[in-house]
Amino acid sequence: MLVAIDQARLVLEQRAAALGFPPERAALLADHLLDAELCGASSHGAERMRWLAGFSGLQPEARAQLELREPGLARYTSAGALGYLALADAIDAELAEPTTRARTVVVTGCFPSGRLGYFAERVARRGRVCLLCASSPARLSHPAGGGPILGTNPFCLALPDEPEPFVIDVSMGRITYGDVLEAAAAGEPLPPDTAIGPDGAPEADPAGVIAAVSGILPFGGEQAYKGFALALMVGLLAGALGNADNATAVLVMAEPQADPLPEMRERAAGLRLPGEASAARRRQALERGSIELPDGLWEWLTDSM
Repeated sequence: MLVAIDQARLVLEQRAAALGFPPERAALLADHLLDAELCGASSHGAERMRWLAGFSGLQPEARAQLELREPGLARYTSAGALGYLALADAIDAELAEPTTRARTVVVTGCFPSGRLGYFAERVARRGRVCLLCASSPARLSHPAGGGPILGTNPFCLALPDEPEPFVIDVSMGRITYGDVLEAAAAGEPLPPDTAIGPDGAPEADPAGVIAAVSGILPFGGEQAYKGFALALMVGLLAGALGNADNATAVLVMAEPQADPLPEMRERAAGLRLPGEASAARRRQALERGSIELPDGLWEWLTDSM
């Protein structure tokens, strides 16, 4: 059903508040999920609020804590804060402090990290280049099968641009875990050839992935080993700089020395570049003033509200 953006924002904030989050934290959480819907990334959107409602041990008042700051490095721990909010805490703190030309920022315990483009864009809007990646719980299987051994481990690049930052945001699975949650909520099977069982057979039941028996396949089709390799790179980087046993976000923010986008767009000769479709969907949704949400999800969001 079509829902007015302002109404969706209000309901998401109310749902976050009902989970115990203070007003400013509820607003940030709602903005993150709503922005995913605006960009067409519903797998990271409003359905995640229903997922969060099932979390145990939420600490709504928690905030990321600084552990170390040196000229080129800052380390934070989530200190129990939800990953969305911990990552925002660390980024906002680093943008508020005088920095060197480039700094690596590590946030341990950063789960769930959500749609990374949202956070990288916050950095790019302040005139800095941002490269951001994050490890996550094991949900990605080896292309040959077996249980999940890696996270979908997304990474993202955002560059300052006008009228809005240029953002590329990818994860290493053929589908996201959010797609799995959406399929489960709708009582639908997974798309063909997107998940694999421990015996190497295709998996269509989202429950198998949710139970961590089956795993999401890396992207790449017959060359899925490349998607697996990229997921492994992110996992090893996050593990080396953060905590090998915990979800970790790693970002580099740096002052740009040049603007490569005009030349790249000229080379593309009008072809769409990655990230531009998401930006266009957000502009169109804002102009329309509404988003499309599944009826069942909206009923849940507005129940007793």
